[in-house]
Amino acid sequence: MRTMPLAEAKKLPLWKQPIALLALMAIAMPLAFSTWSALLNNFVIEVADFDGSDIGWLHTVREIPGFFAVGVIAIIIFMREQVLGLVSLVMLAVATMITAQFPSMGGILTVTMLSSIGFHYYETVNQSLQLQWLTKEEAPRILGWLLAIGSGATLVAYTSIVLTWEALGLSYNTVYMIAGGASLAIVAYCILAFPQFEAPHPQVKKMILRRRYWLYYALQFMSGARRQIFVVFAGFMMVERFGFDVHEITALYLINLVANMVLAPLFGRAVGHFGERNALAFEYVGLVLVFLAYGGIYWFGWGVLLAAALYVLDHLFFALALALKTYFQKIADPGDIAPTAAVAFTINHIAAVFLPAALGYLWIVSPGAVFFLAAAMAFTSLVLALLIPRHPEPGNETIFKSIAPTPAE
Repeated sequence: MRTMPLAEAKKLPLWKQPIALLALMAIAMPLAFSTWSALLNNFVIEVADFDGSDIGWLHTVREIPGFFAVGVIAIIIFMREQVLGLVSLVMLAVATMITAQFPSMGGILTVTMLSSIGFHYYETVNQSLQLQWLTKEEAPRILGWLLAIGSGATLVAYTSIVLTWEALGLSYNTVYMIAGGASLAIVAYCILAFPQFEAPHPQVKKMILRRRYWLYYALQFMSGARRQIFVVFAGFMMVERFGFDVHEITALYLINLVANMVLAPLFGRAVGHFGERNALAFEYVGLVLVFLAYGGIYWFGWGVLLAAALYVLDHLFFALALALKTYFQKIADPGDIAPTAAVAFTINHIAAVFLPAALGYLWIVSPGAVFFLAAAMAFTSLVLALLIPRHPEPGNETIFKSIAPTPAE
């Protein structure tokens, strides 16, 4: 793979430019990971007889590589970020392909660990590449489109599952093999077709923690804790409490994908127009209300239609998280993007390592309490988001500009 400065890449045909590579990776990742996630709850309940505690432990294991995402900093000393991202996608695709070959607790946990290493290292590098390759002006809009592209690719996969799962009597192994294989083919094309793009600002290849990024770190921590409750227990609730089958819960995912395809580009434009503070505040207010309503399903016996509607709204609000990326892009030194992306991913996963397992035991006692805890976390995120200035930049990272440390700190 030959190298090419980012400035020269603009002379290439559109299909060989960095944005095209980001788009193809945005397709390859959800083909493997989203298909794995869509079948997971039914697979572990029907094949491995998981309960709430087991699913909590599975997601704790899944998040361990995210906690060690800071290891990316050591790897990029001798491997380019672009190469590491593609290698990570290969690992994710292969792990998806072999998931159904290990239908036991130990086997599922092992494959999940391998899949998670690929997923989290890819996501860490992908976020870094996005912020390095996109300008501050175009980042909100392009990030919205990349989210929509990934949703569109996943829509094709999920539609196929809904239409063929019962009609053709598909097995878990068949679906996992097809999804992982398709992802692997796209990654192989990316490796062969694109040069290695060199960003103009060399990245710091050591771990850094800067005081002036403290609000970004805090928002990342709360985002990780809050998201885990949704990822682990919202889908599990649909299967455990309401008895959703594979094609039914996948149909619910389809609604989310269509909504994201339509709204994600609009969300990107909204972030650019209204600013990160307003976008994140809107997201967190919505999530507080959604999680309170989730708790009401258990405490007041509200029905399946409300649960399904909340699941869709939950996904839509999470799409606004792209504002957190653009907030960091605006306040960061250009050379800090790669190491801080790795550190932020680790911070994001601190709670993820212990929270799913701990809340799995609480789920057995009181599922509603789990969602009320998530509402409290979303409210804390709201308070933090209100500390973002209207126009963040180095030296103006929070509304406490008068007492903020200097940009060098």
